[in-house]
Amino acid sequence: MKKVFVSGDFNILHPGHLRLLKFAKESGDYLVVGVHNDKLSNNKGMSQEIRLESINATSYVDESFILSEEASEYIQKNKPDIVVKGKEHEDKENPELEIINAYGGKLIFSSGEIGFTSLELLREDFLSSTQHLKHSPNYQKRHDFSLKELKSVVAKFSELNILVIGDTIVDEYITCEPLGMSQEDPTIVVSPLFTDKFIGGAAIVASHAKTLGAKVEFISVCGDDESSCYVNEGLKSLHIKSTLFTDATRPTTLKQRFRANNKTMLRVNHLKQHAISQELQDKIVHKIQKNAAELDLIIFSDFSYGILTNDIVNKIIEIGKENKIEMVADSQSSSQIGDISKFKNMTLVTPTEREIRLALGDFESGLVVLSEKFTADSHSKYIFTTLGSEGVMIYNTNANELLTDTITALSINVKDVSGAGDSLLTCSSMALCVGADIWQSAYLGSIAAAIQVSRVGNIPLDKKEILKELY
Repeated sequence: MKKVFVSGDFNILHPGHLRLLKFAKESGDYLVVGVHNDKLSNNKGMSQEIRLESINATSYVDESFILSEEASEYIQKNKPDIVVKGKEHEDKENPELEIINAYGGKLIFSSGEIGFTSLELLREDFLSSTQHLKHSPNYQKRHDFSLKELKSVVAKFSELNILVIGDTIVDEYITCEPLGMSQEDPTIVVSPLFTDKFIGGAAIVASHAKTLGAKVEFISVCGDDESSCYVNEGLKSLHIKSTLFTDATRPTTLKQRFRANNKTMLRVNHLKQHAISQELQDKIVHKIQKNAAELDLIIFSDFSYGILTNDIVNKIIEIGKENKIEMVADSQSSSQIGDISKFKNMTLVTPTEREIRLALGDFESGLVVLSEKFTADSHSKYIFTTLGSEGVMIYNTNANELLTDTITALSINVKDVSGAGDSLLTCSSMALCVGADIWQSAYLGSIAAAIQVSRVGNIPLDKKEILKELY
């Protein structure tokens, strides 16, 4: 195994450093980075601990440590196979060169162009959210409630026992630095800076429900792979009672997003969409039937990847009806596949406009007519049709109340729209289940969605984040 050694201050970890580290990693098998301690460092702007943390945030480094001696002394003792330095050192005196030559190692110089983007600032911007929302006082006035009243609804979330079932997804975000256009062909060239993974799909719905205060059980199917282990560990860390059945015929669904300048340039999906076996379906139904008496709410989170077949959905619905369990559903259609109408007798469904049109085969009628047709077919009590930046249209089947209303999008700073629907579904259904009316529930769900889109990646909602917006 060829060991490569790099050392430096790394005060502001800019793309030039990252390209140097990438080059170093590709020059051998194992990259060791020595970060100068505060005494050796020429720049006193950041402590050695913070600078080491920045190095540890990169995906290229296998081992890093605080270097408390001159690099040449470390090299003399440890004899790395390759030492990499920046191109700017090539024409200068390099005291370690004689040492490296003596034991048969190599000193390599690599170019790292100057840049001033701090990786830590990028990561902070990537993960942080802007929680100052644009509230709708007119909507609150129309439905005679205050933000203060909604706090008592959120407080009751801890009383709920919830089952979430559906397709598990791992979302991977590769944040890149755009380098320009290839000279050989019309291709955009980027250099990866860092990678972040998040639990997604039905697993993030279960995570939202748990971090909003409920007791949660999660059932899904994964492949026999590294992504399955990642999901399992993530759910364990949130103390979610989960049953992940293994299906060797499919990978755990992995969705990669390559992003630069806060925009997604490319998505790559690793998945299989065939139905799970009858044996697995029977195991899932048996598992649900066994614990159904304890449940207050079942959330179906369907991405049309083969877990929620028509047969298993119908059997779970029957269990729900027998045990008087509230049931809600979302069925996302990434292409022409997906049918929200297979979920009958739901308290709430949250389709996009495109999904409800696909389910009905109607691409001409207005939204209210679509809702009327859908309720006639599926017997749903409430429909929240999500309209992206236009917000959500609420359809109410109670003839004694207002039929429809709309909440315009409450978000001010949108970074990533993925996960908005999951947040809306989870928070709104929990509110309905603890006794909030349709209008209050829709508003709480809209707050949750606005918080979610203000950051990148599926990060579980925190009850404190919701409460903060209700003051």
